[in-house]
Amino acid sequence: MGTFRRIVTGHSADGRSVIASDRQVKFDAIPALGGTVLGTLWGSDAPPVYPDGGGEPSHRAWFPPVGGMRLVEFVLPPNSSPSNPGPRPSEQELAAAEKLAPGLLSHFDESNPGMHRSETTDMLYVISGRCVLELDDGSKTEISAGDVVVQSGTMHRWHNPFHEPCRVLGALVGARWTK
Repeated sequence: MGTFRRIVTGHSADGRSVIASDRQVKFDAIPALGGTVLGTLWGSDAPPVYPDGGGEPSHRAWFPPVGGMRLVEFVLPPNSSPSNPGPRPSEQELAAAEKLAPGLLSHFDESNPGMHRSETTDMLYVISGRCVLELDDGSKTEISAGDVVVQSGTMHRWHNPFHEPCRVLGALVGARWTK
């Protein structure tokens, strides 16, 4: 579904810049999320330290902790709405979602399908298509290719009532939530 060519630079033993890797990164749909495609292109649970060899840093959960970051993609299928989710996902589908996007589902409000919040600042760029960002105040904002959304730890959900997929690229940075 979603595919990117990911080129990573690093440093040789003598400190020179090198191409550490050059490969295709592909993501698949997650049935437990209505067929939404999710994937992490790069991530780290801690601030980077250089020089390094260009290897992918350790990262576990979908959302990064404070000091961590993720570069992610998601693709919302056409004519999809989490507020009308259809049948409850099977245990197998939930397990697959946890494997592909660890911890993501734990951020969702079970009483309000699709609504979720994370302790992150999400800087999102719509690559193609259109979708609707809904906040818990009831507001709904249509966004389309070329738009940027900065999601500041707010409760939200995504809808795609349109006839084409909506492909979004995002940089997520761990943030602190205080009450």
